[in-house]
Amino acid sequence: MKILVTGGAGFIGGNFSHYMVNKYPEYKIVVLDALTYAGNLETLEPIMNNNNFKFVKGDITDRNLVYKLFEEELFDVVINFAAESHVDRSIENPELFLKTNILGTQVLLDASLKFNVKRYHQVSTDEVYGDLPLDRPDLFFTEETPIHTSSPYSASKASSDLLVQAYNRTFGLPITISRCSNNYGPYHFPEKLIPLIIKNALVDKDLPVYGKGENVRDWLHVYDHCTAIDLIIHKGKIGEVYNIGGHNERTNLEVVKAILRELNKPETLIKYVTDRKGHDLRYAIDPTKIENELGWIPKYNFDTGLKQTIQWYLDNQDWVNNIISGEYMRFMNYNYGK
Repeated sequence: MKILVTGGAGFIGGNFSHYMVNKYPEYKIVVLDALTYAGNLETLEPIMNNNNFKFVKGDITDRNLVYKLFEEELFDVVINFAAESHVDRSIENPELFLKTNILGTQVLLDASLKFNVKRYHQVSTDEVYGDLPLDRPDLFFTEETPIHTSSPYSASKASSDLLVQAYNRTFGLPITISRCSNNYGPYHFPEKLIPLIIKNALVDKDLPVYGKGENVRDWLHVYDHCTAIDLIIHKGKIGEVYNIGGHNERTNLEVVKAILRELNKPETLIKYVTDRKGHDLRYAIDPTKIENELGWIPKYNFDTGLKQTIQWYLDNQDWVNNIISGEYMRFMNYNYGK
């Protein structure tokens, strides 16, 4: 089987590429990535020389490049991780998110139709559902929850989901979609909460926490996300949406304090900053469908997963330091320094 992984030099796509290359030596895994600020070839270095792996630099919005690649490789499966994915960046520059997340998806769908791909899988997010109230812990996102977006990022992801479903309905393209909760684990770009807090805490730098830190997220270890997508592309029903959640709800403040305890750092490092515009209150996924239909069982609970993640960052400081570019620091200073 020949699989295209778009956005495979990013956090989740990179972990998935590692997972697939090592689990399926008889498959060929091709990564297409534009290597923007969050894409990093160092993430792929451990598998770069594997016989069943190939890297191609390119943008999913480049129709000529994408069609040429599809014609050369004749993929069986396409898995689209490629996306602009940071909510704060989408508030600063919505247009970039619409271009990559919607128009880029369209190019991949068109190529998949033209070259008879057997399965197109869209990696989406629980953010397309909007949010849940903090005082209703009994409520969860299911696959039937209506789409109700809050940010330009989530709106662009919801739009791409709808486009994927339209290509299935109109053209018969064999598709699946997965919507996951917040991921964490190795190779996470240090603008997101957990790696940012680890990085700053290690050097006793202020830890920015939005508002009062009361917003709740359901945390999913990236390895468990990879195993879920593996099941979906091999056993998932064509046309279906599958929610992937970790059963690990924590407030942002609880996450920050857990990291500080593990690193033996003081809570005085916490610095409350102006809340994000339209900040969603609570995300919580009901993964019953993928558990019952495909037999998916997550390996990690949050406590063990967080300890493993912190240890990975302690052991891989060179990776962290090498990806902190001037552009990344400009954004961090702009967004959290106000």
